Amino acid sequence: MRASDLAARLGGVLEGDDVELAACAGLEEARPGDLSFCKDAKHVPLVQATKASAILLPPDWTHGAPCAIIRVADPNHACMAAAEIFAPPAPVRAPGVHPTAIIDPSVRLGANVHVGAYTIIEKGSEIGDGCVIEAQVFIGENCTVGAGTHIYPQVTLREGTKLGKGVILHCGVRLGGDGYGYNTTMENGLPKIEKIPQLGIVELGDGVEIGSNTTIDRARIGRTYIGPMTKIDNLVQIGHNVKVAGYSGIIAQAGVAGSTQIGTGCLIWAQAGISGHIKIADGVQVGPQAGVPQSLDGSEKYVVGTPATSLKNVAAITLAPKMIMKLRQDVKALKQDVAKLAGTTGPA
Repeated sequence: MRASDLAARLGGVLEGDDVELAACAGLEEARPGDLSFCKDAKHVPLVQATKASAILLPPDWTHGAPCAIIRVADPNHACMAAAEIFAPPAPVRAPGVHPTAIIDPSVRLGANVHVGAYTIIEKGSEIGDGCVIEAQVFIGENCTVGAGTHIYPQVTLREGTKLGKGVILHCGVRLGGDGYGYNTTMENGLPKIEKIPQLGIVELGDGVEIGSNTTIDRARIGRTYIGPMTKIDNLVQIGHNVKVAGYSGIIAQAGVAGSTQIGTGCLIWAQAGISGHIKIADGVQVGPQAGVPQSLDGSEKYVVGTPATSLKNVAAITLAPKMIMKLRQDVKALKQDVAKLAGTTGPA
């Protein structure tokens, strides 16, 4: 694609040669024929060294570039749009059921549904219009899959799971397994561990997307609920009866213990650990590897550390040793000044 054509499609302005472009790449990895982008002046050296044929830059960029420039309002967003233009077409999953799939006669399939090889759909389940269910998926009894949902290979939906419209489940997602529920009593001087039946379901709202190998446990009673448009990364664990209000993000390797409630618009960063039976207020961000043992009321919108506390408090604690060292130096200097004054004003 010519740079001038791409600029027109992105709503940008071309400066320099009308080069041919075929792909997107980062500034350091780019080769001739690639398009790259930059939005921050701190990366000027990378821009100057890039081998890209063209680069997306903001309107106020004044540092030049060694290649053609396409000025756009938001280079990051424009590069994402360009990548979609350059990307090869996604595999087409034509409507139909693969002959190796096993589907109970009671299952209701909507219009234009694709069911891949060796998939199993058990009795009482309902699959909405336009769904794509790829190979080796297991859908248990009485599940509901909303229209336009895409389920990638080797996903498991245990019985009773409900998916809204337009849900995306990546490879290896497990929904509806039993939560960690046990009752321990003493019997003849030894602990007796009894499993607590997990009788509830998992329910996902419209537009939820879940990354590979994430697990969400069924509720003990009632439902574990992930609200609309929530995006969950790979390798996340969500316990039984958790409620996420919606429009939130949970990043890789985070864990949320049972019965916790997460508000709207929250962001739980990688490897954070959220204790059970607490509430996270709307709009709160929990930093990477932070441990949250108690509810967060939203008075601080970003918490870090273990136990999690406000970024302001962590900064103060981190700076304290430096401040103490400075105070010691100041006190030493003052003592020296006092000694000198005492020497000049004392008796002869």
